[in-house]
Amino acid sequence: MLSAELHCHSERSHDGRDPVDLLVEQAAAVGLDAIAVTDHDEIDASIEAASLAEEYGLVGIVAMEVTSAAGHVLALGIDEQIPPGLSYDETLDRIHAQDGIAIVPHPFQSSRHGVAAHISDEQLANADAIEVYNSRLLTGRSNRQAERFATAHDVPKTAGSDAHISEMVGQAVTEIGVEERSVDAILDAIASGRTSVVGQKTPWRISFRQAAGGVKRRIQRGVRELF
Repeated sequence: MLSAELHCHSERSHDGRDPVDLLVEQAAAVGLDAIAVTDHDEIDASIEAASLAEEYGLVGIVAMEVTSAAGHVLALGIDEQIPPGLSYDETLDRIHAQDGIAIVPHPFQSSRHGVAAHISDEQLANADAIEVYNSRLLTGRSNRQAERFATAHDVPKTAGSDAHISEMVGQAVTEIGVEERSVDAILDAIASGRTSVVGQKTPWRISFRQAAGGVKRRIQRGVRELF
């Protein structure tokens, strides 16, 4: 089994704090095998992280968190940035056109751009995988909804820390059954459902700190853009 962080954010996300080298260092320090940096509507940092990962003995997966018209979709194994604002179906088509896989994160939490409120069950089940454990959910109710849906519709399951600071990388990981350490093998195994999820909730104080820090950084960046 290979353990992977499939959902984390660098400073290139509007609400992220740390550069990619700190995320990769943390992933190696906690004993992970692979990492996908999934910045909001940005891919450059993920490309940098994927290149850096090998130096730390990790498999680096180029990825991003796309803001579709319905909500967030993780795109793993892509080469080029996918534009925000496309329909959910078009977003999945664009991901698949690059031989990537589409994972729906926190689908039942509308306050964090979950897609479930805006698409049909059939559309949600068309994802390559569903994130059933997100460590930043405070009550766990939305995680349980995602778990039940994925089980009922036979959709592969993943987990992610959704870390916006480097210290939280590895809070929730996906264990993946692969025969070789490569991006293609990892993506194939996820899409085939050879996964299990392991994780723990991000402490609520840290969740609030990440959220508050994200708001502060968005305001600072907005001010810089004005001037």
